[in-house]
Amino acid sequence: MDDNQASDYFINAASIIGNVFGLFKISRNKILRMISNVYIEIIRGTPLMVQIFVVYFGIGSAIPGFSWKSIGRAFTAGAVTLTINAGAYMAEIVRGGIESVDKGQMEAARSLGMSYGQSMIHIILPQAIRTMLPSIINQFIISLKDTSLISVIGVRELTNNGRIITSTSANKVLPLWIIVALYYLIACFVLSRVARVIERKLSYGRIN
Repeated sequence: MDDNQASDYFINAASIIGNVFGLFKISRNKILRMISNVYIEIIRGTPLMVQIFVVYFGIGSAIPGFSWKSIGRAFTAGAVTLTINAGAYMAEIVRGGIESVDKGQMEAARSLGMSYGQSMIHIILPQAIRTMLPSIINQFIISLKDTSLISVIGVRELTNNGRIITSTSANKVLPLWIIVALYYLIACFVLSRVARVIERKLSYGRIN
């Protein structure tokens, strides 16, 4: 997977991981719940910076002959770390959204002959997504800002580019960093506005 593909797949991968481990979290299977709890607690209990170092330097040293740097995939290593990190928080969002739906909805669906999976897909998740959406978008905004941290492994993202430019323009440090901040601000502002539009569309016909 090249750098552009890593960027394209980030949101989808984080969403998939979040949904899978979110469902594991509420599963009746103790092993699945334990796996989800361990994953979520480890990721939420450790700094993202440390996670980046573990993936980039740790995995490279643990696998003989492998190095993210040697294959020119620092961005991919950063994207993998951000995906794993966001996935853990997404899992908690999914769990909370599903548990916010009245339990009677599941019971009614099962009484109509639906399987657990069908009830979850057709009845529970469509209702839960309305509750989850603001938190999901907020998590993606946080992850967008967290991309600045992968500059520590040499990824040429916005923050690292700003640092490189300011190192050669000492008399323009403040204006350049203000521009970098504005880029982040605009991106997050647009994303939050898109989220509001989607949230309004999903809320049509909702009974409060």
